[in-house]
Amino acid sequence: MNPTDGSAVADDRPGPGDPVVRPAPHRWFWYALGGGLPTRHRGWVLHDTTTGTWWARHVVRTLVQLAVPIALVVIFLPAPLGLRLAVAGGGIFLGMIFSLAYMPETTENRVVKAGYPAGTATAVRDQAGLGRQQRESERKRAAAARRAARYRQRTGR
Repeated sequence: MNPTDGSAVADDRPGPGDPVVRPAPHRWFWYALGGGLPTRHRGWVLHDTTTGTWWARHVVRTLVQLAVPIALVVIFLPAPLGLRLAVAGGGIFLGMIFSLAYMPETTENRVVKAGYPAGTATAVRDQAGLGRQQRESERKRAAAARRAARYRQRTGR
């Protein structure tokens, strides 16, 4: 409902049911550098930031972002190769520490750019984690019941 006049308003906000349309390599490269994707890829952005390997995908995007400045340092720094490689390694190390420290915030920003409300990625990951915990609890409960049945059968109780 529209709060100003009480009329119905179509809700065109994206939801977790959006189709997952993978971007072309050049669009993914732009996305990895921090750019936005067209609307048709917003389901993929949510998938990319909430799937079980979301943290590894974040690390790959970070390495893509670091590749350009690191290559420039290695190529153009007027120093011996060993020093250039040491500087590049230090840059990668510090860049990864910073990136990992702000990983949830960075992925949320990507989801907001795709048109989702803030907090969507975290909520989807939390919901998936809860589902995994419930399945694991059921599996353990069933295994305990099987062990108890074997014990009763062996002991005749």
